[in-house]
Amino acid sequence: QVQLVESGGGLVQAGGSLRLSCAASGRTFNMGWFRQAPGTEREFVAAIRWISGSAYYVDSVKGRFTIFRDKAENSMYLQMNSLKPEDTAVYYCAAGPLLAADIRNGAAYDNWGQGTQVTVSS
Repeated sequence: QVQLVESGGGLVQAGGSLRLSCAASGRTFNMGWFRQAPGTEREFVAAIRWISGSAYYVDSVKGRFTIFRDKAENSMYLQMNSLKPEDTAVYYCAAGPLLAADIRNGAAYDNWGQGTQVTVSS
């Protein structure tokens, strides 16, 4: 059983920064971040291919968020800058098979973290 341990959420003012972390046990995966605000569906935020390092972002976070991984630590991070109130959500780390075609789709992942709350005040 793969374990994903998330950390780094919290409360920040608009314009501030947070860094989310996700540590994975076991084998390597493609990894991604999704978020869900109250009353909304889960939304793709960012993903990274473990082997190549290719990164993908939802348009609303491009230029503000950066996803990166540390192969030695088997960990993934999401650096979030210039945060906005609309970024408020529970953020979930996800891990999935290396051969998945579209890692922006939640169906590409079969392991999910417990979620960490990010709250951005105006």
